[in-house]
Amino acid sequence: MRVLLDTCAFLWLVTNDTGHLTETATGTFLDGDNEIFLSIVSAWEISIKAGIGKLDVPLPVHNFLTEQIRLNELSVLPVELSHVTKVSELPFHHKDPFDRLLIAQAMIEGIPILTGDSLFDAYKVRTIWE
Repeated sequence: MRVLLDTCAFLWLVTNDTGHLTETATGTFLDGDNEIFLSIVSAWEISIKAGIGKLDVPLPVHNFLTEQIRLNELSVLPVELSHVTKVSELPFHHKDPFDRLLIAQAMIEGIPILTGDSLFDAYKVRTIWE
């Protein structure tokens, strides 16, 4: 199965933040039969938040992301024009622009999102968490 990581889910999974994770989330992430995607959207969000001091990462952002992609054998999902334009069709249940673009990517790519954010449920996108 192909699965797209929400930014928070990615951070919790790679830092083994068990306080936020469910067994289903961890199992999906660790299942070698799944192709797990980290979106460029999440890399952008992490870069911005680290740059303004809202997020601490243990290495320079580029090194942290590159290392985690390699260690966890993640696939990188680029942002396509179709993803960006899909955002214009989404209702404003979720105000976060990064999450809205992740939702659009999941819709266009036809893949579920691994997320604990219940606001994603307002969209016609499959989520994995519980």
